[in-house]
Amino acid sequence: MQVLCFKLIKVKKESKVKTTYITTIIMKKEIKFSLVYRDMFQSSGKFQPLADQLEKVAPAIIEMGCFSRVETNGGAFEQVNLMAGENPNNAVRRFTKFFNEAGIQTHMLDRALNALRMFPVPADVRRLMYKVKKAQGVDITRIFCGLNDTRNIIPSIKYALEAGMIPQATLCITSSPIHTVEYYSNIAEELIAAGATEICLKDMAGIGRPDFLGRLVKNIKEKHPEIIIQYHGHSGPGLSMASILEVCKNGCDIIDTAVEPLSWGKVHPDIISVQAMLKDAGFKVPEINMNAYMKVRSLTQEFIDDWMGVFMDKNNKLMSSLLLTSGLPGGMMGSMMSDLAGVHKGINGILQSKGKPTYTLDELMVELFNEVAYVWPRVGYPPLVTPFSQYVKNIALMNLLSRAQDEPRFSRMDESMWGMILGKSGRLPGDVAPEIKELAKEKGFEFTDADPQSFYPDALDKYREEMQELGWEAGADDEELWEFAMHERQYRDYKSGVAKERFLADIEKAKDSEMASKGVSVEEIKAIKHAKADPIAAPEKGQIIWEVVVEGESMAPAIGKHYNADELFCTIITPWGELQPVATGLGGRVVEICAKQGDHVNRGEIIAYLQRDELFN
Repeated sequence: MQVLCFKLIKVKKESKVKTTYITTIIMKKEIKFSLVYRDMFQSSGKFQPLADQLEKVAPAIIEMGCFSRVETNGGAFEQVNLMAGENPNNAVRRFTKFFNEAGIQTHMLDRALNALRMFPVPADVRRLMYKVKKAQGVDITRIFCGLNDTRNIIPSIKYALEAGMIPQATLCITSSPIHTVEYYSNIAEELIAAGATEICLKDMAGIGRPDFLGRLVKNIKEKHPEIIIQYHGHSGPGLSMASILEVCKNGCDIIDTAVEPLSWGKVHPDIISVQAMLKDAGFKVPEINMNAYMKVRSLTQEFIDDWMGVFMDKNNKLMSSLLLTSGLPGGMMGSMMSDLAGVHKGINGILQSKGKPTYTLDELMVELFNEVAYVWPRVGYPPLVTPFSQYVKNIALMNLLSRAQDEPRFSRMDESMWGMILGKSGRLPGDVAPEIKELAKEKGFEFTDADPQSFYPDALDKYREEMQELGWEAGADDEELWEFAMHERQYRDYKSGVAKERFLADIEKAKDSEMASKGVSVEEIKAIKHAKADPIAAPEKGQIIWEVVVEGESMAPAIGKHYNADELFCTIITPWGELQPVATGLGGRVVEICAKQGDHVNRGEIIAYLQRDELFN
């Protein structure tokens, strides 16, 4: 939308007494904002807010009054909700409902051939996804292929249109000799011709150069003024604010933004700064209800303090120009640092055994960035976005390990890495290096240019049949069938309850590690836990027999396992041979186990601590 403004210019003519006024018309472009609430968390840590937390924050987001769109779900959201023991379909419906009623558009992120996971998805499962998401209240799907292969994106555009969703086709932005304005413009032409009504510039690592992005937007807008362009740029290396200004000056319509406490760092620019910059530059932008902003800020911090903070890498709060060298996206920096820390000890151990100098973690990080820069052009310049950023990073990481062991580069690549290189995920933008082609030949691998979808046949009937055998409901609009087919392993764990128990155990373990890193002793950690928990004492002297059975063996329950008040907790075999059942007497979750399977205890001895449901956080 363009707003007409009238400006009176006073012109003084030397030869005349009267003053002449000339009226000019200034076209003031309107810029809209989107809040990427899902991506804020993905770029910061492992999990997403749970459904009740999303319901809590949604009204405050709406009250801010500045967002025309909110990213409610998509890549990683479904999977990590299942890992937390929650039904993501329920979470999506509950979150989108608020925005649907307020007239704010909702959008999701999907990975084209990979849909919402890290590896390819059968066509019938992909098609069903759009019907499910439309029914759940999601308006727009942002479709991207990490290789920018239109063969992967175009089917999803068609599936989205069939389901009544708005297909936003995506250009994954990176900076390389082959990723030119012409390269991206040609892809945009093909996607628009296929039915995309919107184009997103997904600058997932924030390494897109501002001038380049401005020229790209201008090129698309001059040919297709009716196409909505949305810019998504991470803050990592510090270019994002300049990039936002350039794309807006050249015709961009919508900007993705974040809010504190998860803005900046490896995440996205904050709405306040973006709005102020564009307002000062003369654009028409919505006002921000600052009282509501503070509510969203406070609630988001509350979620972090509750439990999510223990999964967030503190380095993700920092910006780093080093990212310009590696081009790695902000969304994977947390996992990269975790992987690097894991390999650090192993590499140093190998180097020490050979009498060679070892690395500090910072030195190894620089080595990894340098290795990514070496690997990336040799594997065909795939844009570094999920899952290809992980593949390139993993190849580089394995190369560092190989180098420490005096082994050749590229000798530790797995099936996924080779799948990318051989073309099973789509066409690589550049050529694969001769050394890797030769290695593929030695291994008997063949390169392919076949449609990637052809390698992954339809599978819904198989999953529907199994659900019927198990007595599982397909759900409203077949959403449970879709979830099972999309995230099979995580869905099984969710249905069995294992996911929830593992999730709660992970929280306790992470909290313990966090306290230990602050110098809190093991005894002090136990004291803190005991202060908020109830002890379960042995009612009789005897031998502990736990009721949890795994693969035929009895063992103590996992930390985080939930028990109802009347549920059997364990059994004690008394010295006189009686079986004494032990119930918890309260509803709660295990925070500590004090006795192993088969241990002998005295009457009154504490065998475990449980924290009541209302106290657990």
